[in-house]
Amino acid sequence: MNTFGTRFKFTSFGESHGLAVGCVIDGVPAGVKFDAVFLQDMLDKRKPGQNKFSSPRKEEDKAQILSGVFNGYTTGTPIAIMVFNENAHSKDYDNVKDVFRLGHADFTYFHKYGIKDHRGGGRASARESIARVAAGAVAMMLLKEFGIEIMSGVFGVGMLESKLSNDEFDFEYAKNSEIYSLDKNIEQDFKDEITKAKKNKDSIGARVFTRVKNPIKGLGEPLYDKLDSKLAHAIMGINAVKAVEIGSGVKSSYTYGSKNNDALKDGKFLSNHSGGILGGISNGDFIELKTYFKPTPSIFLPQQTQNIHGQNLIYELKGRHDPCVGIRGSVVVSAMVAVVMADVLLLNASANLGNLKKIYK
Repeated sequence: MNTFGTRFKFTSFGESHGLAVGCVIDGVPAGVKFDAVFLQDMLDKRKPGQNKFSSPRKEEDKAQILSGVFNGYTTGTPIAIMVFNENAHSKDYDNVKDVFRLGHADFTYFHKYGIKDHRGGGRASARESIARVAAGAVAMMLLKEFGIEIMSGVFGVGMLESKLSNDEFDFEYAKNSEIYSLDKNIEQDFKDEITKAKKNKDSIGARVFTRVKNPIKGLGEPLYDKLDSKLAHAIMGINAVKAVEIGSGVKSSYTYGSKNNDALKDGKFLSNHSGGILGGISNGDFIELKTYFKPTPSIFLPQQTQNIHGQNLIYELKGRHDPCVGIRGSVVVSAMVAVVMADVLLLNASANLGNLKKIYK
């Protein structure tokens, strides 16, 4: 499916080496202050070619706002945002025209659709995440009206991981870090690990921590659209993501209920093993989650595969690729979390009669 969301929703379009990529966002209330500078800043954080830790593909990724905004405010109508592809090198992929690249969607897309767009992966390319970041930026504009903030950063690269607790992660530092590191003490080690993988024509995985600050209590739609399941759905749809944890995540399966329960005193939770979500509904505490990115499948070492004719062969990839996709992926995680939070915020407006009466007085 190409559309995500229930009330706040967006539909993405475009391919890696097509004319453009973009999205149409629907459900944004009229009167939200539209910050075009913030939108571009979000896209700039995601775009390639910023430093040696991302793909060298040079793209300006300038957002074109086609509709839904007038005099600096949203109009309540669909917001269309488009970004032109200006630096696609399709010829880099001619040598894999009929080859299934390992770890990519080539094999599955071909057997599902009978078509193989070899130009950078086509629709399956991470370049489509431009649409997600654009939609997330608009969602953040809405969330800002309610004091809700989304923060993300990298806490692990390969076998290396920050020893800081969740409360010690430095989101302000991450904003200015080349690799969005949440821990300045291990940042250089992260960089060295990425550089080593790149020099070896390889790639490496990464882990991202995300926090939702000031979430409103009562957000989430049980039973089958719980806030945690909706977040997991959104994040697992991001390229290269292989796992998501809410709160204590898998660690909670190793402990006792007496230790995992978050004690409540004077209106505050004394711990946050739940990750700010109980019964699929936000409890007002920080919403915290971890996202696990696999190594970028595009590497420059000889690999065993097959072509569309079933012939075995060894191939070597060309082109421009991230040595650690999780770095720029952290920006996409923030965006998708924002989309989910905006969606459940709007859905909650009609959750009970009291809410409706407040609206209609």
